[in-house]
Amino acid sequence: MNTRDEHKYDDIINLPHHVSKRHPRMSLYNRAAQFSPFAALTGHDAAIRESARLTDSFIELDDDRKEQLNKQLQFIRENLEQRPECDVTYFRPDEKKNGGSYVTIHGRIKRIDEYEHRIIFTDNTALPIERLFSIRGELFENMELSDM
Repeated sequence: MNTRDEHKYDDIINLPHHVSKRHPRMSLYNRAAQFSPFAALTGHDAAIRESARLTDSFIELDDDRKEQLNKQLQFIRENLEQRPECDVTYFRPDEKKNGGSYVTIHGRIKRIDEYEHRIIFTDNTALPIERLFSIRGELFENMELSDM
């Protein structure tokens, strides 16, 4: 560095700091925000979390299991006046990716909709029959095992 560069700002170095009459002074918070990192990849973190989220595959039931479920559904139909209380596990497809999850709903069954192929609970929750995995409840304790 030569001598000329050393004295380049000598004429202004001791002058008072300029304060604009037109523009108000920026707060320290806003000034710091100018230099904070920005989200160049908006939604990237959410996309990473979504791709890492695991889903189950739909389990294709064998004929014996389908027959057992059909007998249980028939038994429920015959006892609907009791509003049987059951735990029904079914496959719920994921809305965003392949697969889904097995969910158990607990409640009283109001009816079985033959036309729409759904089980309707007293709270109007409707489950698709083709996605059933299991049905459990006190109603089946008196049902003979050979019937199931």
